[in-house]
Amino acid sequence: MSAKAKLVDPSRYAEVMEVLKLYCDGFHYGDVEKLRQAFHPNCHLYSAPEGELVDHDMPTVFARVEGRENPADRGDPRHDNIISIDFSSPTSAFVKLQISVSPNLFTDYLTLLKVNGTWRIVTKTFTAEPLHG
Repeated sequence: MSAKAKLVDPSRYAEVMEVLKLYCDGFHYGDVEKLRQAFHPNCHLYSAPEGELVDHDMPTVFARVEGRENPADRGDPRHDNIISIDFSSPTSAFVKLQISVSPNLFTDYLTLLKVNGTWRIVTKTFTAEPLHG
């Protein structure tokens, strides 16, 4: 390890993991309150499934989650997979993870910032592919 390499404080990982648990549980159980704790209210979700940019604000996302049968009630298995967590500063992190909301497996790229002492997701870019296909 070079003299300039720095180890990330393990408490940062633990704090971000708490947000990721809220995130994964919120989508699996359809729990908007957990999602409100994970996402900053100004967050937007971006995708381009047909090649055109799709931009969802948080009220739209919360309404969609509230309006659908949640995966837990359907008995769907979970496919939570945290692929990477990267810290660029004590207040900035980038996470790549996968979750499922049948019939899709989502790959999510989350940017988190520690705002007023609390980690929150401030942007999400995602792709979706069929779970079984």
